[in-house]
Amino acid sequence: MVYIIVHKINSLVYNTAMQRRPISNMPRMRFTKAGYEKLKEEYAQLKAERPGVLIDVQKARDLGDLKENGYYQASKAKLRTMDSRLMHLSYNIKTAKIIEEGESETVVIGSTVTLANEDREMTYQFVGDLEANPSEKKLSLLSPIGKAVEGKKVGEKVEIQTPAGNVSYIVKKIA
Repeated sequence: MVYIIVHKINSLVYNTAMQRRPISNMPRMRFTKAGYEKLKEEYAQLKAERPGVLIDVQKARDLGDLKENGYYQASKAKLRTMDSRLMHLSYNIKTAKIIEEGESETVVIGSTVTLANEDREMTYQFVGDLEANPSEKKLSLLSPIGKAVEGKKVGEKVEIQTPAGNVSYIVKKIA
């Protein structure tokens, strides 16, 4: 017999205080169109892989003694991790706000910005709230640099707070 725990996100979810409120009242996460599509692809891939993991759990359960069955423990852990990720992705898909990328004179999501001061020059692409990857020079507008440059125009001065103190940059280019 297989016990399957199905997590279903309906129109209500729990916030950190464990109080229910409608998804429409939840904060919306901003995504670029490409980031949103990537999120949907990951969700579809995990949904397709889930039946195979359930079969692994069933096979492991059929082996007997569940307390000392490493295969069972690993299969259950994989299923829990997968279900957790599916819930997280489902929530993000339901609350997503897709930001259309386009030409703008100010720094917005989708902008590639070059900042410079007398010491160095750096270029970053600003992406959706959950798409940031600093190693690829992709930042969110929620990051310290993003907060400082959001809405700025070419030629404007920005102050960025760093652990070493405030650093000033000039917005050189917005693409």
